[in-house]
Amino acid sequence: MAEDASSTDPVIPTHTKAWYYSEHGSPDVLKLDHNWPLPQLKDDQVLIKVLAASLNPIDYKRMNGLYKDYDPHLPTVPGFDVAGVVVSVGREVHKLKVGDEVYGDINEEGVTNLKALGTLSEYTIAEERLLALKPPNLSFIEAAAIPAALETAYEGLERAEFSAGKSILVVGGAGGVGHFVIQLAKHLYGASKIAATSSTGKLELLRKLGADWAIDYTKENIEDLTEKFDVVYDTIGEPDRALKAVKEGGKAVTIIPPGLPPAIFFVLTSKGSILDKLRPYFENGQVKPLLDPKTPVPFSHLAEAYSYLQTSRAIGKLVVYPIPN
Repeated sequence: MAEDASSTDPVIPTHTKAWYYSEHGSPDVLKLDHNWPLPQLKDDQVLIKVLAASLNPIDYKRMNGLYKDYDPHLPTVPGFDVAGVVVSVGREVHKLKVGDEVYGDINEEGVTNLKALGTLSEYTIAEERLLALKPPNLSFIEAAAIPAALETAYEGLERAEFSAGKSILVVGGAGGVGHFVIQLAKHLYGASKIAATSSTGKLELLRKLGADWAIDYTKENIEDLTEKFDVVYDTIGEPDRALKAVKEGGKAVTIIPPGLPPAIFFVLTSKGSILDKLRPYFENGQVKPLLDPKTPVPFSHLAEAYSYLQTSRAIGKLVVYPIPN
């Protein structure tokens, strides 16, 4: 069993500096609390000193109140993705120890049972099973960009039963999830052909990520393409169009609610084991997180960063760093 941090580090924080909101609305509802109380650590949890945290669209959708029917927490500290260092461990933590560099998505069920204390905080808490050891060749900024987007990309490909020799169209290939779908389809699954859509200025980026066919959505409609695909992975919420680009017998996957049957709609279940499984691809450099040019975002500029993310113009991932002491 991992050593309890209290025996080696008696100075365990009881409060944290954190961004929070106490009402739903646009990012200007965010406020900074210098003394947010940390909850008691449960037996299967670890306390993490946050060094970097990435932003996800679900953050601002939650902030806007989209999930308030089953997300009753107010006030709320936003944030799903974390990269940092373990400073304390619960009694039933078996793999991680104090001082480990870890990363993960701290909300297991996607949009239900969300934590009131997220990752836009000096410290946060997560169950051990949601975390993985950070690959040593990745910076904390790079690691924070990975968990929710990568795990979503992987789970969607698994649900679509994607495999070697199949073709895929990624709708929204330059986004947080889309850029990982392209790379996994190429390096993990061995796709026969990868097509992806973006705006005009991002077409070359799609090719660098591994797309064989970069499609300018401002000039071509995917439903009008003469070629159809074994799998269409919709990351932007257009399942009706995605279904029209699927081969007979193929599958469409969408990650934006409410979905549209027969397209496969799912909400991510966070698992540190996925990060462990895909670790070799990050260590050998085949799969890399794509960072928006505005990364790193200063901790003090969080509201502006969320406003930018809402424009859907971000490339890859926005990461907040450093998280101040």
